[in-house]
Amino acid sequence: MSSEAREWVWEHSSSRGTARLVLLSIADRVADEQCVSWASLSSLAKRTRASVSTVREAIDRLVHAGELEQLDDLTGPQRSTVYRLPLAAQAVAETAEDENPDQESAGKHEAAPTLRISVLRRYGIRPREVPESPARDRKPAVPDTGRSRRKPAPRRTGNRHSGVPETGTQNRSEPDLNRRYSSGAAVIPAAEWQVDPATHAWARQQGHLDRLGEQGLHAADAKWRAHRAAFEPRTAGAWAADWRSWIAREHAPSRPSLYALPGGGSAAPGGMTRVEAQTAALLAALDEPTGTEG
Repeated sequence: MSSEAREWVWEHSSSRGTARLVLLSIADRVADEQCVSWASLSSLAKRTRASVSTVREAIDRLVHAGELEQLDDLTGPQRSTVYRLPLAAQAVAETAEDENPDQESAGKHEAAPTLRISVLRRYGIRPREVPESPARDRKPAVPDTGRSRRKPAPRRTGNRHSGVPETGTQNRSEPDLNRRYSSGAAVIPAAEWQVDPATHAWARQQGHLDRLGEQGLHAADAKWRAHRAAFEPRTAGAWAADWRSWIAREHAPSRPSLYALPGGGSAAPGGMTRVEAQTAALLAALDEPTGTEG
């Protein structure tokens, strides 16, 4: 029966891109004419070669488009999520009616035939058990007929496979003081980012605090903020990494800045030779920030 469900996706689904691949993967596991299937987010991510967050977003789009239902009152093998392709189920039912015009069909005038839970048990799909809780009453058992919808799909991982990323981009560990900006979409200017205890401890462990001193560290921080004021907002984690890179390159306040005299003549400051003056000029140029750090 999965062939009919896949055929409906190929011929009639309006989904595109990853959403289409996800819908085809779900349809590939359809067992009977009810077009009910089960899958975990990680297994769908592995089959579609997409991240878990991308698959989750694709499922949300399919649910909102009406091409997919998530049956939260049911659970599949190994506690996987149960889905239904309602439009595909309706098309299969209509085809059966055309082939058997004398046979009565209970779902003739419905969007999709009602579910027969007892039939789904043979495929490992069963009603979800709700534990007793003193704070709320036990949810009623799922009837043998009916359907359940939920929009959007919740964040459920199910069975995990190795090598499947949780998100499309690399997760970053952000400072505690910047936790309110922990969302991947939240960005802030450099002036709002604060040095948190973890970053300060990093400066101490790496020897930068001893090298620069507290005043030197504050001066380097002020210098970093002045050079980053015109930068586009970034996430707190990105600013933390950029700040650490800046501090690692910052010189101690007591270190003299050596500059060669302009003009490149033979005279050199402090009795330096011409080669020493050129070397000093090169070191001075490397010390100057270019605005492209981080």
